[in-house]
Amino acid sequence: MNLDIVTTFLNRHEAQLAKGRLESSGIECSLSSDDCGGMEAGLSFGSAIKLLVKSADLAKAKEVLEIK
Repeated sequence: MNLDIVTTFLNRHEAQLAKGRLESSGIECSLSSDDCGGMEAGLSFGSAIKLLVKSADLAKAKEVLEIK
């Protein structure tokens, strides 16, 4: 399964909100970051949290999140 990055966030809370919007629209998605699943938020300081979807869902995800 190919995954594409919809967008990135510097804040886990914003990433979780976007993930929720996609899931409520029926789009499966996941977050990828280097912060031990949010347990060590300082680890991701300066690196982005990626919001990932299946390649087939990329256009719809961008539409839902109003990303051009």
